[in-house]
Parts: sequence; C-alpha cells; structure tokens
Amino acid sequence: MTGGPLVVLVGPMGSGKSTVGALLAERLGVGYRDTDADIVAAEGRAISDLFVDEGEPYFRALERRAVAAALAEHPGVLALGGGAVLDEGTRALLAGRPVAYLSMDVEEAVRRVGLGAARPLLAVNPRRQWRELMDARRPLYTEVARVVVATDDRTPEEVAQAVLDALELKDV
Repeated sequence: MTGGPLVVLVGPMGSGKSTVGALLAERLGVGYRDTDADIVAAEGRAISDLFVDEGEPYFRALERRAVAAALAEHPGVLALGGGAVLDEGTRALLAGRPVAYLSMDVEEAVRRVGLGAARPLLAVNPRRQWRELMDARRPLYTEVARVVVATDDRTPEEVAQAVLDALELKDV
C-alpha cells in the first residue's frame, strides 16, 4: 500500500500511543496526528463528554470518520483511539498498513493511568472492565497489526525504538 501514514499506532488507553507517536514523528522527521485529538477539536468537547452527552454510538461514528480521513490525508505518524479497531470498516482500512500494536497488561495500565474517571468505559470496577475490554479488543489489535510491541516496564524512548526496529524504519 502506498501513501498514508508511515506508522499507525493502536492499543489500549494508556499504552503510550500519544507519547510514543510524538517521539516517532520527531525521530522520523514527519508530523504527528491523533484521531482522538481530531475529534475533540472538531466537536469542541472532551471525549468523555461526548460519551456521556451523546452516547458511544455517536462517538464511534465520529471516530470512524476521523480515522478514515486521517488515513487518507496524513503521511506521518498516526495514533488511533483505543476503540477504533472495533469498527470492521476501520479494520479493513488498516489492512496492509504499517500498524504497530502497543500492548500492556492491566497492572501497567493501573500504574500509568489509574483507570480513573476520565475513562468513561471504565467507570465501575475499572480493573475488571479493562480486562473485559482487552479480551474483546486484543484479537482486533492483533488482526490489524503488522507488529506487536510490549510497553510494560519500558520507557517511551525504548518503545519508540522498538517500533522503528520492528517496522524496519530509520530515523532521520
């Protein structure tokens, strides 16, 4: 596949997609884009507010359009929201692209993000809900990924280097 992003990052909330994506973009000398940030900018509201005020189906429709636009327009590093892979059409658009799945376990998720209130899908019993989300999403992340990079006990710089190595990309 030609055109589109040099790297697409997928993975659960808190896996470091935003931090690692910015590092990768800097090291590759390209722009960085995050579809969650695109949605927030377009809607003028936080994602958690969109979930609460409009519901998950509304948000997922916005997300589907944001991902399709970014895949078509952005030539740099692209990070997708944690649930973007739930959409079959999005998974089809990711086929053949340089997708890296940033994986982590629940203990790492707790350490990084605390699984707090800003995560609408984890409002009640966050550890159990995170595990359930991952049971549903892990096969989808794996389906779309060309490479899987574990982020547990690694710095963002180490994860970025592992992504570059796995995708055989050279920094500038």
